[in-house]
Amino acid sequence: MDSGLRRNDAVEPNGEREGVIHMVKALQIGLGHWGFSWSKDVIPNVPNIHMVGYVDSNPDAVQRVQTELTIAPELCFLDLETAVQNTDAELAICTLRTEAHYPVVKRCLELGLNVIVEKPFASTIAQAKELVALAKAAGRVLMVSQNYRFQPGPIAAAELIGAQKFGPVNLVTINFRRHGPTQGYRYWDMPDPLLADMSIHHFDLMRMVLGDEPKRVSCRTWNPPGSPFGHNPVGLATIEFEKGTMVSYSGSWMSTGPTTPWSGDWSMDCSEGEIRWSSRDHFMGKSGPDRLSLRPLEGEETPFDLQPVEYADRVGTLAAVAKVVETGTVPARFSSGEDNLHSLALVQATITSASRNGEWVDISEIMA
Repeated sequence: MDSGLRRNDAVEPNGEREGVIHMVKALQIGLGHWGFSWSKDVIPNVPNIHMVGYVDSNPDAVQRVQTELTIAPELCFLDLETAVQNTDAELAICTLRTEAHYPVVKRCLELGLNVIVEKPFASTIAQAKELVALAKAAGRVLMVSQNYRFQPGPIAAAELIGAQKFGPVNLVTINFRRHGPTQGYRYWDMPDPLLADMSIHHFDLMRMVLGDEPKRVSCRTWNPPGSPFGHNPVGLATIEFEKGTMVSYSGSWMSTGPTTPWSGDWSMDCSEGEIRWSSRDHFMGKSGPDRLSLRPLEGEETPFDLQPVEYADRVGTLAAVAKVVETGTVPARFSSGEDNLHSLALVQATITSASRNGEWVDISEIMA
């Protein structure tokens, strides 16, 4: 894990020198099932991250990274305070269970660390606002790992919409279909397994691709007969955006129809043509490319040549926050805590609407 470089090694006043990587010293907090995946599959693939510590209160989780990933014992800690006292970390990679996000991120910011955290970064809008304000007051970076943003399909779609390729967007139709019982799903008792755990990715992509913010939403959810889910895994939502675009969204963890890519299947109906795309088409040994096609109002549908992303998915989120910590410059489509408030608010508004039998809920009510 040790690259042999430290952040201040051979760095010129402007922060870099030819052939030298500017390293960002990081702690990972949370080494459970998903956290271990970050340790193994994500962190080693970001060249300017230098790990100075791994933290988990469970000794077995700490032992696992030592045994399976050959992490040195002196880099492993059972609590955050000790880790910070014994390292010169500047970035916290928070990969804990959801309910631990708020208290741990808050403490990291209080200790002067920049933070990247898995979604959702807080359980309530009030908590999220508090974390955003704390990061701003401390002059620290707070990023939410919305990894679906870091793929060729949505990036190209956002650029095409931004350039008004086919004019204004009238209607967006999104379908997400998976059959949880036969596809390894295991969180049967999770509250709002569709809206809170999965749809947040799609809602965040709506905002990114449209370059717009949601205004209000109507949603219904339900649990089909024979479902092993304790809470509703199927839903339909209509979302109105500030610029007038309407989004028709359907999602299901109990679909027996054709499985969609993780991003869902998107149709963006514009005034002069249609943009169709999908992303993250991989699961259970399958790995397919992102796809995007264009169909002018009076023409044939043609595939669009997507450009590869240097750092994709979770690797992309970590590379992005490392770059911001290094340079202080925030790139386009960066999912800061402040930006992600709007994605979290859309999730909360959708859940609220479903609890009110599909009543329209304004985002302003949730953000108040």
